[in-house]
Amino acid sequence: MTDAQQGPGRTGTGATSAVQSVDRAVSVLEILARLGEAGVTEIAGELGVHKSTAFRLLGVLENRGLVAQAKDRGKYYLGAGVLRLAGAAAVRLDISQEGVPVCRELADELGETVNLAVPDDDAAVNIMQARGTAAVTAQDWLGRRTPLHATAGGKVFLAHMAPDLREGHLSRPLRRFTEHTITRASALRGELEAVADRGFAATLEELELGLAAVAAPVRSHDGAVIAALSVSGPVYRMKADRLPALGSRTATAAAELSRRMGYGF
Repeated sequence: MTDAQQGPGRTGTGATSAVQSVDRAVSVLEILARLGEAGVTEIAGELGVHKSTAFRLLGVLENRGLVAQAKDRGKYYLGAGVLRLAGAAAVRLDISQEGVPVCRELADELGETVNLAVPDDDAAVNIMQARGTAAVTAQDWLGRRTPLHATAGGKVFLAHMAPDLREGHLSRPLRRFTEHTITRASALRGELEAVADRGFAATLEELELGLAAVAAPVRSHDGAVIAALSVSGPVYRMKADRLPALGSRTATAAAELSRRMGYGF
């Protein structure tokens, strides 16, 4: 009996076939999660398909690192790719949970708006916000994607990015948002060196006129920068001479959040 004869619902269309392939691939991962390891025959039996179909599915999953094969036993098991995907999701969930008390305390102490952002390709995305007493009418940054070169959090990500990735960003045109936006790659490189040296980034009306911000890196257990903790407010309260002290305090809070994420243990 062929796969086309097995079970109802097979229309023969490309779309249906693709959906069924995805469903079967997910089923393979669930089978291996339940059994620990299994051979092609066992997986084919669980799915109700030919061994050749199970073998093709396993081949695709193996190429993507989602399953691996014990060559001596011919058995398959979940690969490191699954851990990578699960880890990325867990980190975002964990940092959202662990970031609440840190952001709240910092906002209460400084009276300004505190944001927690994560990198997203060529932007930073704010996943959490806490407002201090002085920031009741502050702008809502939650969920917003902001440019890397014109924000304090974005500069944190650029400063700690792999050199080739950073140069890829700097080789593109840098959009001007205000007269204070740094749009020359050479000038931004110098700024990013300073960010790495002092442990925090600062912006003064580079994204919006009247807005200032500082940000510091948040690290995971392995030292990778996974988020940026920032404090923002109007320039009449966050004046240039106050930014170093605010940046230092923000770096201390970011270090505490990093500790909560397992860094330093």
